[in-house]
Amino acid sequence: MALIISLILIGILLLLVEMLIIPGIGVAGFIGLGSLIGACWLAFSQLGNLGGSIVTLITVCLVTGMLIYALRGKTWKRLSLSESIDSTAIPKEDKVKVGDHGKTITRLSPSGIVSFGENTYEVKAIDNMIEPQTEVVVVIIEDNKIFVKPVS
Repeated sequence: MALIISLILIGILLLLVEMLIIPGIGVAGFIGLGSLIGACWLAFSQLGNLGGSIVTLITVCLVTGMLIYALRGKTWKRLSLSESIDSTAIPKEDKVKVGDHGKTITRLSPSGIVSFGENTYEVKAIDNMIEPQTEVVVVIIEDNKIFVKPVS
């Protein structure tokens, strides 16, 4: 009888581990189900039809209760990430405008770093490559991407 109870507890524990810690269809879930099936089979062979039926009914009730508890919204809210990201690619207060002049820090081939005053941004060159320490002007800002060309 102790082996049957142990197999049921191990099976439920492994199913909980599979659902909450390592989700997906994995080894822990299959071993947990195998342990529960083995406990029921062992109960039928040792305790007869009535004892096996009672053990199977208890096992099904325990697994159903565990699933209902685990799938409730409150359980998953405690495990889920609740932080939100409110940052932007280009800060609004430092935003570069079309026509602003800057100096390349790295080679733009086609992307690199440009300094606009005290701020540095990653930009893309419209033309081919632009060497470092070259004066550039902002031509287009599209989808938080800054496109520049050399000042002629």
